[in-house]
Amino acid sequence: MRPFELPLFPLSTVLFPGGVLPLKVFEQRYMDMTKRCLQDDSPFGVCLIKEGAEVGAAAVPHAIGTLARIGNWDMPQLGVLNVRAIGVQRFQVLDYKAQEDGLLLAQAIKLPPEPALPLPPEHAVCAAVLKHIVAHVGEEKFEPPFDFDDAVWVSYRLAEIMPIKATAKQDMLEMNDTLIRLDVLHKFLAQQGLAT
Repeated sequence: MRPFELPLFPLSTVLFPGGVLPLKVFEQRYMDMTKRCLQDDSPFGVCLIKEGAEVGAAAVPHAIGTLARIGNWDMPQLGVLNVRAIGVQRFQVLDYKAQEDGLLLAQAIKLPPEPALPLPPEHAVCAAVLKHIVAHVGEEKFEPPFDFDDAVWVSYRLAEIMPIKATAKQDMLEMNDTLIRLDVLHKFLAQQGLAT
């Protein structure tokens, strides 16, 4: 994998491949980044913040993040962009530097996507819980296609919506084994009384 330059958007949340992330962009560095991504149809990188904050001085990001493309956007008022970002693929930051405006530019490599995997019968309850949640909060909060039979898709969607710490979500993003991720999620659902 050849390294490529990637603007980073460090946040206090984790984006998974196939996930949806609504963003309110108002800092000039991120307004400029968003405009460039729209003009070039290029992605930006969403990383969980390791140290620092979303606003102000450049934050220190975790090394594994998710490439995001802008699905749609609008400008409800001057100086504020509402963006619907869609997670595409995981990446790893090799190195990064802060520009004068504070935007982080990384040298990154794409991580191979996890291959589709049939949902094991013992984890059918995970898909059932996810279907219930999707129906309850609304399909528009998720990016189609919906694939409740794919273990990767189910594990990513559950990981992003479960009420767990961002660092635990980051651990799940960094996992390269779908079945281990599903096992962890299944145990969490069982602890909450949602699965057996």
